[in-house]
Amino acid sequence: MKLKAAITGIHGYVPEEILTNEDLAKLVDTNDEWIVTRTGIKERHILRGEGLATSHMAAEAVKGLLEKTGTDPKDIELVICATVTPDYMFPSTANLVCTQCGIPTIGSFDILAACSGFLYALSVGSQFIESGRYKKVIVIGADKMSAIVDYTDRTTCVLFGDGAGAVLLEPTTEDNGLMDFILRSDGTGENHLIMKGGGSRFPASHETVDNRWHNIHQEGPSVFKFAVTNMADVSAEIMEKNNLTGDDVAWLVPHQANKRIIDATARRMGIGDDKVMLNIQRYGNTTAATIPLCLFDYEKQLKKGDNLVLAAFGGGFTWGAAYVKWAY
Repeated sequence: MKLKAAITGIHGYVPEEILTNEDLAKLVDTNDEWIVTRTGIKERHILRGEGLATSHMAAEAVKGLLEKTGTDPKDIELVICATVTPDYMFPSTANLVCTQCGIPTIGSFDILAACSGFLYALSVGSQFIESGRYKKVIVIGADKMSAIVDYTDRTTCVLFGDGAGAVLLEPTTEDNGLMDFILRSDGTGENHLIMKGGGSRFPASHETVDNRWHNIHQEGPSVFKFAVTNMADVSAEIMEKNNLTGDDVAWLVPHQANKRIIDATARRMGIGDDKVMLNIQRYGNTTAATIPLCLFDYEKQLKKGDNLVLAAFGGGFTWGAAYVKWAY
């Protein structure tokens, strides 16, 4: 019997501090109506505290996941963390999470695919399950976006928040789990959504700091145009590939970047607002964490056998969709 990778548990974490639109209006020339109309965001959570970084939020999500599923940390065989805000360039954030959670010396690594990171990590983690190599894999999406946001740039500072989510993958022979996925990328999007400084092309220097190259730079209209088209197209493609209609889909689980992009994707899929997971108003764009945080927030509404379409678009450009049958 062919094995599939089933999500058997989900947990999320956001820091306590909340940054509202009114708070941002004191920092830059903006207001609540402007932000809500264009993005759908009301507030976002921000991680503060000396030494607290992405690994802290990811570890909190994993600890909650282990406790909730009654899983012994020693039984975990692989940890994959999707993030664009690692604690360090190296060691990987996944390494640090394992140590913080008491997970022994297993394989662990990071994946960087921007806002599509969780989908990429989920697709990779599922291969280890489907091959029979491992029985318990944790996939994390976590980002401390406040660390790379320029709070003097009103076009980007309103968009992003901090958070983490983690899922447990286990093998199943039932008709559920990760049924299919499509991954896409296009490097011509390089300059439209980028953090220019800190890599090997532009290592940290006075120039990179003075030019704010260690912050997010986004050309909003270009990114919006690419995202609306490609996230909607790939969502429709995964449905067509698996003979799904709008009636067959229980939930769209979209990356939470912009409500207008989410609405366009839902329309293309032929589903109503009542089937769209939405929490952008509370968290903003937490990058790799948005999809697992949605699953966590809506977990109690999910039923075994529900057809979910997960869809994302991010810097790179990267985008993709996954067809998941809920396993519990």
